[in-house]
Amino acid sequence: MTFKGFTEEDFNTFTIDGLDERMEAIQTRIQPKFEEIGNHFANFLSAKLENEMFLHIAKHARRTVNPPEDTWLALADNKRGYKKHPHFQVGLFDDHVFIWLALIYELDFKKEIAETYVENFQELKSIPGDYMVSLDHTKRDAIQLDKLQLKDVERFRDVKKAEFLIGQHLPIGDPRLSDGKKFLETVEETFETLIPFYKQALQARN
Repeated sequence: MTFKGFTEEDFNTFTIDGLDERMEAIQTRIQPKFEEIGNHFANFLSAKLENEMFLHIAKHARRTVNPPEDTWLALADNKRGYKKHPHFQVGLFDDHVFIWLALIYELDFKKEIAETYVENFQELKSIPGDYMVSLDHTKRDAIQLDKLQLKDVERFRDVKKAEFLIGQHLPIGDPRLSDGKKFLETVEETFETLIPFYKQALQARN
């Protein structure tokens, strides 16, 4: 594993004007790192879950004008796609890296999965309080887990476009971002914490 960490140049990718220009930088600066990280964690999660996990790297193919404000890799148990499935993500905005268990609005069996999280809300709240929750994957904003309320999870269940992503934010300047070994250890620890909730989601969809 040769991943050396993220650099200031990686984050500066999101200040580049123009869709084609920014996409070229994403493809040359960030996606090779995603390949390394993603292959590592596809193997890690496949072993932990005893089920093959597949790497998907965001292509941003639907964009025709506005350049992406973030980019990510996803790991799911489906080879063809990830958006309809519970999945893990690692990605970047211009000011932080996110590490998520992601359940987004295209999710199959969304109501059933959300109901499981409603029923296990106290277990969710037992995750370290400095973990973050996003209710919309397109926005950089997130709330600390210790501020999460039951109504937020009920909204995820009841509102068609509502989403639920839980994990960590590492802000630009965090020393773990520039140290490849420490970064991988942090992602491993985060995924380990989130695996029980990934398993709950899988059970709910069966």
